[in-house]
This record gives sequence, structure tokens and C-alpha cells, in this order.
Amino acid sequence: MSDRITYYLAVDIGASSGRHMLGWMENDKICLEEVYRFPNGAVKKNGSLCWDGEALYTHLIEGLKACRKKGKIPSYMAIDTWGVDYALLDENGALIGSLTAYRDDRTVGMDDEVRCFVSEEELYHRTGIQKLSFNTVYQLMAHKLQKPEELANAKTFLMVPDYLNYRLTGKIAVEYTDASTTALLNVQTGDWDRELIEKLGYPAEIFPAISKPGTLLGGLKPEIAQAVGFDLQVILPPSHDTASAVLALPTEREDAAYLSSGTWSLMGVERTEPANDEGSRLSNFTNEGGFDMRYRYLKNIMGLWMIQSVRRELDGQYGFGELSAMARATGEPPCRVNVNDDAFLAPESMIEAIKAVCGKPGMTLDEVLAVIYYSLAEAYRDTLDELEARTGRKLGALYIIGGGSQDTYLNELTAKISGRQVFTGVVEATATGNLLCQMLATGVFADRREARETVARSFDVKETIVTI
Repeated sequence: MSDRITYYLAVDIGASSGRHMLGWMENDKICLEEVYRFPNGAVKKNGSLCWDGEALYTHLIEGLKACRKKGKIPSYMAIDTWGVDYALLDENGALIGSLTAYRDDRTVGMDDEVRCFVSEEELYHRTGIQKLSFNTVYQLMAHKLQKPEELANAKTFLMVPDYLNYRLTGKIAVEYTDASTTALLNVQTGDWDRELIEKLGYPAEIFPAISKPGTLLGGLKPEIAQAVGFDLQVILPPSHDTASAVLALPTEREDAAYLSSGTWSLMGVERTEPANDEGSRLSNFTNEGGFDMRYRYLKNIMGLWMIQSVRRELDGQYGFGELSAMARATGEPPCRVNVNDDAFLAPESMIEAIKAVCGKPGMTLDEVLAVIYYSLAEAYRDTLDELEARTGRKLGALYIIGGGSQDTYLNELTAKISGRQVFTGVVEATATGNLLCQMLATGVFADRREARETVARSFDVKETIVTI
């Protein structure tokens, strides 16, 4: 029977790990199988925090070989990653410098430099993108001021997933949803705002044309196809991981918001028109690109990065379930923190950073964990309230998708504190959305609604029951 199955491969790469997920249709449901997993992480290189592009490429190839070993050869594949980070290529297509990571401190003060050319009000009106210190617009200003020779020698600008696609296929393409995170796309046209780019002093000619999700790039380079033992067609998914995750929502309810829960928490609603007004800017909402040219009107919240950092600081001696249980047993903590405080972006010690912001150096580990949980849940509630105020929608439901949806305690706290129905169930949302786009592009589904109906019956979507 396997020779009659069409396999699709989603390569989903996050800040700490990546995986190759095979997907196929069986009994009118989506089936998933992880075939390869690999570590990822930013490392110091020549004084900067960078991604290891060669390691990522090697893992891409090894994951394809793993598919062959399983005897499940994909006909199509697509790559998604985090946003904002980019690669510069020279005239020969070689990488210039490194793939600098967004958590690198090179962007400190770059918002002031950008304001010399364009006000924050104008930047938001043009792009609709929430101000974050690591947005590409600020990274490029750092590049321009700190390594001008690299920018001067650049012939092509690619986002990270576009760079990996280029390594596999030799084709140059920049996908829309990931490009929208740069704060360099015009929010109305969905194309590069070349007037803005030139105003900032960036070389406008290095930015390739924008391609929509579902675009077929073509086959692997011949030498790669030979090395892995087969060829396939590479498709552009919504290559920003959150855009893929949102495509995998199991609903189209108008009164529902979504929370893509992982290292970052991305909470918002889908819109057919952007909201790049001054109120949205002051509330720090963003208008990122989505599938079908819909807008992901959302706010970036620091998310499970705080818990992940605590676990790493403790050398992994506790599992996430154990940390969650410790927070649950503690109950309400002695203080709250603003989870989006820059103090939590990349501290040497997350535990000490939380104690310092709380002004309570004697807090126990259990109390620190409780602070994180309650602060996140209250941030979710506040963001839902803001979304209602900004959109005029009554939001009675929140769909939590992604790996963070498995944290039962956080889900219960969110339901209790926000007063909304909370639904979970699509744990592998990003990979699923990546696969959905491939299937939409190849005619498996007629449209987005049909794809989402299939998600709803393929996974165990259920309402969170509050027991606390």
C-alpha cells in the first residue's frame, strides 16, 4: 500500500531543535511521523551569537536520508523556521559572514539609529510590524554600521529558510510570511517597501521578489538528489513557523483567538485587512503575513523561553512536567513580572533575573516558577482583552496550539485567569501547517477551510477543564 501513498515532508526548525516530519492522508485524516530530529542553538562565533548554517544544511541532508532508510520517500518538502534572521550572499552565491542570531546584542541602540531616518510612527504605518529590538530592520542597521563591507559586497538578501532552500535547490526566492517579519515590507501591498529601504540606506537591489506560500521551487540539486538517493519537489510553505502553525488551526470561529505556544507565545486573530493605526502601534500589535494573504494580528510574548531557560540553568535535572508540578504546588506567587521585559531576553541566569526584577532575592525555585506561570497567564489575559478592544470582537475562545499546549497547568491558569474557553490538541501545529500548505498546493484540499476541517477531525481537540 505504501507505494500508493504520497508522502510530504515538513522540515520544522526552531531555536533549540529541528525535525523532519512526514505527513500523508489516510482515512480522510492527516497522519504524522517524525523521522529525524536534530539539535539547534546559537553559538558564539567571532564575538557574535550565530546559527550554524553548515550544521543546519547537514541535518537537512541527513533527514532526507532517514526518509529513504524508512522506505518512505517524500514527493514534496518544505522548510519553516523562526523569523527576522537573514543571510547575505555574494555575487557567487556564497554566504557572507555568518547567520547572526536575533538574540545577539548587536542591535542595542539600533532603534535610535533607525529613528534618524524614519520615525517609529512612520515605520509602523508603512510596515504594521510590532517594535522588537531584534527586528530585521534593526539588525540591518547594525550590519550597515558595524560591518559595512559585508553589506557593500552583498548581492542577495535571503531569510534563513530561503537560504536553506537555496542550498537545496539553487533557486533564489523570498517567501512572504517570513519576509513580513522584517519590518521592511509594505503592509498594504505585501511587497518590499523599497522607498523605506532606500531611506534607511540599505541596498534595495539585493532584495529578491516576494513569493507566496505554495510556490513550487523545483527539485533538489543533482548532487544532492544523488547523495540522498531520490529527488522531490521543494515547495514554499508559510516559512515563518508561526504562520504555518496558524494555518493549522482546527477552527474558523470568528470569536476565537489563537496562541501559538512555544519558545515564544504568539497570540492574535486573523484579519483580512491590516490594522496599522496608531492605537495598534502603541499597544505593540503586529500585522505579520499569513496564508491566503491574511494578516496575523498578534502580539509577541516571551513565552516558554523563561521556563526553558530555568530548566537549562538547572542542567536539565528536572523535566518540564516536574517544573510545572512545582509551580502548581506553590500556588499564587509573591509577585508578578512583565514577561516581555528585556531583562528576560537572554540573561546569564533567568532565575536571578526574575528575583532581581521582583526585588526578592530570597525567593525559592518553586516561587520563581510560580512567578513565571502566573505572569504568563496574566499576560495572555491582558492580550486577549487588548485584542477585543482593538478589533471590536468578543473573544470567547482561545485555541492553544504548538508544543506549549501540552502544559496542562498553564492552560488551566490561562482559562481561569482569562475567563475564556481554552482548547488544545494540535501539538505539532507548525509541522501540520507546513504540510497543509504543501497539500493545498498539490490539490489535496480545495481551500483553507477544508484543510482546517481536516485538522479538526485528525487531532484530539478538547476544551481545558479548570481544576485549580
